[in-house]
Amino acid sequence: MTDPEQAARAEIRARLALSREELRAVFDPPGDQVGADGSSAAGGRPGGFPRSRTFQMLLSGRGIGTLGALAMGLIVARPALALRLLRMLPASAVARMLLVRALSTLRTKQ
Repeated sequence: MTDPEQAARAEIRARLALSREELRAVFDPPGDQVGADGSSAAGGRPGGFPRSRTFQMLLSGRGIGTLGALAMGLIVARPALALRLLRMLPASAVARMLLVRALSTLRTKQ
């Protein structure tokens, strides 16, 4: 290999390393981002789930209540549509989530 080829390869490797670092910065934001209200950007945990404010709201206590009221309204208004939508849900995942939530509630009450 000649010297100009090695220099060109070294330059390409340097540009690739730089672009990899840029992609890491985009896809893995730092975990120490703190919002204006003092909470971190990811539900109280750096890099944790859920990151979006919409999911944080839906998974909070009030959000769960709102979703429950919406589901009950749908069941009362259009039971056939509600059953069709219920069949689309993965039953094992939903059951596991409800079981974990019930057990965590029981643990906190004791």
